[in-house]
Amino acid sequence: MEDSTHMGRVDMAVDFNGHIYLFEFKVVEQVGEGRALQQLKDKGYADKYLGQGKAIHLIGVEFSSQLRQIVAFDVESL
Repeated sequence: MEDSTHMGRVDMAVDFNGHIYLFEFKVVEQVGEGRALQQLKDKGYADKYLGQGKAIHLIGVEFSSQLRQIVAFDVESL
C-alpha cells in the first residue's frame, strides 16, 4: 500500500517484527540504474519512521518493461 509523507508517497511500507521496510518500484528500459533506491533517499521517505526505534530498510526494485523481469534490486539499512 502507498504511504504518504510530506515529500510524496512511498510505494509500499511494511511494519513487521520490529522492522520497517520501505519499497519503491520503478520501470526502466533494460538495465537498472539505482533510481528507485535513490528516490527513497532523496525524498526522505524514512524520516517519519526515524523516532520509532525500529530498524528501517530502504528497498529499491527496478523492473524492465522489455525484459519483463526485475533488473535491479538495491537495499540500504538505516
